[in-house]
Amino acid sequence: MTVIFIGDIHQQWRFVERGLAALPQLPEAAVLLGDLQCEAPLDALAAPLLARGIAVHWIFGNHDNDGGPEMWANMTDPARNPLTAPGALHGRVVEIGGLRIAGLGGTFRPRIWDPPGDPRLRHRAHLPDDVAEMGRGWRPEHIAALVHSLGTTAIWPEDHDALATQRADILVTHEAPSSHPAGKAALDALARAMGARLIVHGHHHVTYQAEAADGLTVLGVGAGWGATAEGEVMWTGEAPRHLTALPEGWTRRA
Repeated sequence: MTVIFIGDIHQQWRFVERGLAALPQLPEAAVLLGDLQCEAPLDALAAPLLARGIAVHWIFGNHDNDGGPEMWANMTDPARNPLTAPGALHGRVVEIGGLRIAGLGGTFRPRIWDPPGDPRLRHRAHLPDDVAEMGRGWRPEHIAALVHSLGTTAIWPEDHDALATQRADILVTHEAPSSHPAGKAALDALARAMGARLIVHGHHHVTYQAEAADGLTVLGVGAGWGATAEGEVMWTGEAPRHLTALPEGWTRRA
């Protein structure tokens, strides 16, 4: 158990504290799957992990800008988070516990990209003008808020495309691939392009394992739950949501 993956915490760090306290052996590293909603700097919130010597890596989710720029800075600002800022995985491939782990935070937003359709915008640089055109007559602060929200927590084609040129063993996403009924096959394609055999995701608050015909495996991790790359649940968190039958082409493993 070198690496443990932790699903959407949503400020409920008690699940992490309780889970770690019950483990007979601690992991070397933890990967947080987004939707932390940092009401304080992540360095302070992640104390249950950091105090035990566990390295913290993370991606962001769709709710990590709910509190606006201040909440976002509490997660991402290196000045506030000298310990956890280096663990940001979005758009990167990092070797963790001997595994090459890639990160893609956020969710698909129709204003930017809603697969299987083509992207509306490919680059963040085009976003301010696009929002200003959409929001004619809006107050400047409302335009700025939407630009910040979409610029931070949406999945952007430029990030997706940059990752696709790299190699990884595991792709960590907040959004689900097509193994989940609400997921997107664009993430399956990204994993395959990178040579990744496992996708680990959060967002839908359900813990499950699924396998495609070509061996691509998916691990979904519930809210506040902790699990290994092999799918072993190390602790439970929030009561899981119901997962209906898997889409065609996927087999339920657990």
